[in-house]
Amino acid sequence: MNAYGELIARDAVRIERLLPGPIGRVWDYFIDADKRSQWIGGGEIEPVVGGRVEISVDNANLADKDDLPPAKYASDHGKGRILGTVTACEPPHLLAYQWQHGDGEPSKVRVELEERGDKVLLTLTHERLPSRDWLLSVSAGWHTHLDILAARLAGEAPSSFWRTMTGLETVYEKRIPSW
Repeated sequence: MNAYGELIARDAVRIERLLPGPIGRVWDYFIDADKRSQWIGGGEIEPVVGGRVEISVDNANLADKDDLPPAKYASDHGKGRILGTVTACEPPHLLAYQWQHGDGEPSKVRVELEERGDKVLLTLTHERLPSRDWLLSVSAGWHTHLDILAARLAGEAPSSFWRTMTGLETVYEKRIPSW
């Protein structure tokens, strides 16, 4: 398993993580707003097909006090919202939803969980990203958020968000071909 996300199409990335189980606990960190707020953001996900997705992302809450975003993300320092619709839900193995990126087609996020002994293999796929810049940002962002999730599940203190995200974006810049 590669620690970095892999480009699976021109507009899609897949990231895998082997997480501490059990599977129901990992599932809860996606569905329960309080648990989800510890690694990406709170808000509602209605776990039924057609259900509403409204994740209140708060990267500043995941960063140390002195860990400020780079200039290109300065507007993302506070809270943001991901609005979308659940497209598949099979607890505790599959959650998929789409969310809007401006005027284009919505992107698609798919989270698959598979038991591996006392661990859980998480496979996250994000498709239909509208530009290379979005692909870079989303790849580094998911990578950072999933690292924070892994730390939370392991009972460890996670790395601060913006320093990690900025470093990973530089890595993904080299890994993802130009469009």
